[in-house]
Amino acid sequence: MNQPVLSHNFTIEDIHKLREYNYYQTKDMSRQERIDYYNTRGMEVHKEIQARKKLAGSASLHLVP
Repeated sequence: MNQPVLSHNFTIEDIHKLREYNYYQTKDMSRQERIDYYNTRGMEVHKEIQARKKLAGSASLHLVP
């Protein structure tokens, strides 16, 4: 299954597409494989969030008079 294309106005249909895609990605994995899959993906997202927070924090420092 190909990665879903999401709309600009994130809708309930987009959530359904993501859940279906995720199901097909993980349906034949063992329990440990799924744990590793979710942990790896979670760490990637966590790093991205931290990087964006850092950028937002440094940008707001430049706005202070």
